Amino acid sequence: MDIPKDHPRYKSLMTRERLAHMVEEGMVTPTGLISHGRGEAYDYLMGEKSIEPAIQAEKVAAAYLLQARNPVVCINGNAAALDADNLIALAKAVPAKIEVNLFHRTPERMEKIIAYLESKGAGKVLGRDPDCRIEGLNHDRALCTKEGIFDSDVIVVPIEDGDRAEALVAMGKTVISIDLNPLSRTSCKATVPISDEMTRALENIIRFVGELRGNDEAIIKTIKEYSSADNRCETVRCICDTLMAGFDTAGDE
Repeated sequence: MDIPKDHPRYKSLMTRERLAHMVEEGMVTPTGLISHGRGEAYDYLMGEKSIEPAIQAEKVAAAYLLQARNPVVCINGNAAALDADNLIALAKAVPAKIEVNLFHRTPERMEKIIAYLESKGAGKVLGRDPDCRIEGLNHDRALCTKEGIFDSDVIVVPIEDGDRAEALVAMGKTVISIDLNPLSRTSCKATVPISDEMTRALENIIRFVGELRGNDEAIIKTIKEYSSADNRCETVRCICDTLMAGFDTAGDE
């Protein structure tokens, strides 16, 4: 589709086109399109920018990743299709391992996503040969590797299923979610829920990794001062402010 770059929805439309193409390629499932549309709606409500609570959470995420013993960036089909480059860049910046984990799992789809990430420069990608299970899950997202997800202490889970986020927290892991919906089960259960568009979130975390690296005092302070409940509350307040600003503007016209 030929979308002019000056179209006000250019980025959004290009993202949708890329996801639709990835469905044809077998990397994204049709239901993944529904998930993306639902998230995009929340981005509208946040003004399509990284709001202050998101920036705060992204800094905390960087702090946890720098403290981690075995950090892992977990990737599903939607995440790979949306921004494989920045997911790989984050893993390299920390550094962290990468593992692919899918709900709609088939050997063919796993291979396509892993091969795609490797073609982007990811290096070793875990997930082809799972040898462990996440406790409390009865579907294919329970499958994981001991080297990666199972033995991780800090894990980044963009576009996550809430039940798996909850199960990972129950295993004692620090779970960093990227989910535009601050009211989702994932956001409610994650240790550090980030309500931001994925590319913006990843770029911010990468920036904070660079800023915090080597500054143990700042890392500890950043984590100590953070409250996920307060942060989500502020996120909802920002959404309400955006909605009311829209009404105010409409009334002036």
